[in-house]
Amino acid sequence: MKVLIILGHPRQASFSEALAAAYKAGAISARMEVRELVLRKMAFDLNVSTVSPRQQWMEQDVREAQQLIQWADHLVFVYPTWWGTMPALLKGFLDRVFTPGFAFEEIEENQSWEKLLKGKSAQLITTMDTPLWVYRWIYKNPGHNALGEATLQFCGVKPVRTLSFSPVKYSSAEQRQNWLEKSRQAGLSLENGVLTPWENVKSRLQTGLKAMRLQFYPMTWIAYAAGAYGASRLGYGFDTLVFWIGYLWLFLLELATVLSNDYFDLETDRLNKFYSPFTGGSRVLVDNDLSPGRVRHAIIAILGISLITGAVLLGLSPAPSITLLGLFFFLYVTALGYTVPPLKFSYRGLGELDVGITHSLAVILCGYVFQGGNVFDAFPWLLSVPLFLAIIPSIILAGIPDHAADKAAGKHTIPVLLGKKNAVILAIVFTALAAIAGAGWRFFQVLPGVYGHAIYGVIPHAFIQILLLTKYYREPSPPARIDKLMIISLCYVIWFALIPLLRLT
Repeated sequence: MKVLIILGHPRQASFSEALAAAYKAGAISARMEVRELVLRKMAFDLNVSTVSPRQQWMEQDVREAQQLIQWADHLVFVYPTWWGTMPALLKGFLDRVFTPGFAFEEIEENQSWEKLLKGKSAQLITTMDTPLWVYRWIYKNPGHNALGEATLQFCGVKPVRTLSFSPVKYSSAEQRQNWLEKSRQAGLSLENGVLTPWENVKSRLQTGLKAMRLQFYPMTWIAYAAGAYGASRLGYGFDTLVFWIGYLWLFLLELATVLSNDYFDLETDRLNKFYSPFTGGSRVLVDNDLSPGRVRHAIIAILGISLITGAVLLGLSPAPSITLLGLFFFLYVTALGYTVPPLKFSYRGLGELDVGITHSLAVILCGYVFQGGNVFDAFPWLLSVPLFLAIIPSIILAGIPDHAADKAAGKHTIPVLLGKKNAVILAIVFTALAAIAGAGWRFFQVLPGVYGHAIYGVIPHAFIQILLLTKYYREPSPPARIDKLMIISLCYVIWFALIPLLRLT
């Protein structure tokens, strides 16, 4: 591990300097590569005198400090706490060195930022005369929060450990020696890594959940369950074990698809500055949380488990094996083919159609056929029509924040092919068609007992969605990020799956 010790005390021969030397001795004993940055020896203007730190002339010492920080895996800040926080020297150093473009990057219109120092960890070692309990419980750790959270973690550095010693003013020689030993032990502990075993597990779990993008799975389950209970309503029966084994197969396929989208969409995800929880991928590859190799191996492993699950389902389901195999083949091709070569539907202008079919007709058919339903029965096909029409607007809108990145990467989504405003017109048309289909199915009793009076709630929802889409269309310079529109359009889809499910169960 490469360790950079940053000494922020403005005076020579301070106790902070002794603490830094003790930490260095421990880190060297742990076989770490250690370098030091003594701020009082640096020549730079502490003040940002230009409108932006980007515009200020950068002294040689500032450039070298950035190079050292880039080099380091672990940053150690040693400084005294004065007036509740760091000395002016260290604050000036942060202002001049942790600049946009180096430590972080603001994302215009995204109300967010990129953390450019991810993958690094930090240790804060500070002294003070304030009793530690007063500093923590009464003053709420102002200095620790300012440096550890508002600065380092803001830039992606984590975890940030703190080691505080107080009161220095009244400490004995024996007590100071004990503190020096604690600082040395902190450096020596690097031999076992920065993360504790639990933190390692927690980090992997968080990364795994981030990669999975669980926010999109409930709709698949609802549509699948509606198909399964529809088969039961029509007299095919309902096998609970088949239901859950079938959903496990679908879940694994959706997971493999999500990961393959991250893997094959890496170029457009890197370019995307308007990503959100709904667009731009999980970003586990962009943020270097996982390597491409690990994602590739995960996809292969998940597909392997899904094949085994499919084989089990073949033995349990009352449906004909040839029908199940055909359905399996269709789902593997359409789901994975969204981004996986050579099909790459999303790069050929077929992505929205692909998602619409897989998340409506395909999953409803799975629920229906797995329970023994006939694939040629009208029920699953008619049930999927309003749902398909409702899904298309949300998929079209998801391409608007990604427009510039997709266009640069050669991904031919509808917003890229038609332009963002024409794509919005298409979203308005499909919103209206979905409402007409849903209400029409109820009014004309196309599927008796499946759509109750509640389905008429789609009409005011559709009106609001069309109104907001029209407003967006009329904007001279419409925003690239459209989180509210995305939430409204995704909620719109729920009407067409949840109401049938509740009526059928």
